[in-house]
Amino acid sequence: MAKVSPVSIKYMIHASLNAEGALEKPDVIGALFGQTEGLLGADLEMRELQKEGKIGRIEVELERQEKRTIGTIKIPTALDQSETTLIAAALETIERVGPCDAQ
Repeated sequence: MAKVSPVSIKYMIHASLNAEGALEKPDVIGALFGQTEGLLGADLEMRELQKEGKIGRIEVELERQEKRTIGTIKIPTALDQSETTLIAAALETIERVGPCDAQ
């Protein structure tokens, strides 16, 4: 898996997560890749972009609050502004993470 060097990072996607249940980081990463797959076409598949080094390591921070999980997601990109915006918009379509409803 290729990584994006800090010099080539153009934009950073910041997203927040609210889920109705307990989640782990692999649940979030799986939802990001699984639910955006096929949504934007072959040119903007997140798996392929990460292999090519156009998307860096996805950082997920989660915090449990009683029966909810709240978190942040950071995705560094070396894509142009319009492609980065499309990927960020695709993240907004995710409604389930693991076994839980999420926003």
